[in-house]
Amino acid sequence: MVQPVAANRQPVLESVPAEQPTNPDTDKKPEFMLSVIPETIDAMPTILPAESQDKIVASQEETKDKTWADKRHERFRQYLQRQAYKMDDWFGEPDPEKPARASIRVMADTTWNEYDDIEVKPRIRGKIKLPTLEKRLSLVFGDDSLDDELRGNVAITNPNAAAEPKKTLDQDAAKRENNSFAVRFSNWMKTDLFDTDFDVGLRDGAEDVYGRVKISRDWTLPDNFTTRAEQVYRYGSNSQNYARTNLEIRHHRDGEPFLADQASITYADEDKDVGVRWENRLFRQHSFFHDNTFSYGLYTGGRAKDKDFHLNGYGPFVSWRQPFLREWFYVQTDVNYYNDEDLNRDHYLSTFLRLEAVF
Repeated sequence: MVQPVAANRQPVLESVPAEQPTNPDTDKKPEFMLSVIPETIDAMPTILPAESQDKIVASQEETKDKTWADKRHERFRQYLQRQAYKMDDWFGEPDPEKPARASIRVMADTTWNEYDDIEVKPRIRGKIKLPTLEKRLSLVFGDDSLDDELRGNVAITNPNAAAEPKKTLDQDAAKRENNSFAVRFSNWMKTDLFDTDFDVGLRDGAEDVYGRVKISRDWTLPDNFTTRAEQVYRYGSNSQNYARTNLEIRHHRDGEPFLADQASITYADEDKDVGVRWENRLFRQHSFFHDNTFSYGLYTGGRAKDKDFHLNGYGPFVSWRQPFLREWFYVQTDVNYYNDEDLNRDHYLSTFLRLEAVF
């Protein structure tokens, strides 16, 4: 017999566990696997000042008439701009919105260590941009090895070994290394994938006729990471094949110091008995005021040939760069503590000083 259902009987509901609240700060996971590294470093206590872009020297406009050196610097800088304008005018009607520009960097690099004593290398690099030409032609001259370095390179190196290692200033080597001249076509390949430079010119006192291609590209990655890659290839009538690959991965948040790893691989026919040279620098860089950099990190470097991978040296380094007295004059000093297995040297102290004037 079927029992009647009571009219006021309520349906039985199964109990559902309450949803737990979420905390976006604790539950958020890094989008990029490398984010753990900078997050760990940022969590460490520091005694260093905060990042800043405040200027510590007066602008060039304010100091151009103050001293004899300021007046000479301004006169030469204006002379360079006039010559650039004249050259640009040869090729077409100059555009006031895109004027021709000339710039020169003059450097004196001094290195010291207990094995090689003091070595001084003067270096110069100049560029004249001529925007009236369709292919964005420029004239470049001076030490062309400076253009092979990664943009924003933390290391200051000179791949040109001194002909006389015990000589403080090798004038013949300085003339040869700074005596290059080339015509550069920028972005000669019409593509948005990467930037391109193509040089045709003379090196080593007109003894080496060469062509050079440089291709570079930047990528933006998650979690404030960026990557830059550069590929350089040069062929010279005397130097023959030269190739260099530069790679950087950087983590940089606005208003914070950045963490970066810079690597390079170099091959040259002139150095083919050694094989491929490689270097890597993992470092952190601060900027305490405008145009200042303070970097510290770890260097490793060596060579590879066939299946032989050789670690030649490693150690810490510290670097400081800033404008000094004038906006156009810079001082940079580096201190390294590396070893060199090829030369049978244990870790030793090495110092570097660069004085640089920009025109």
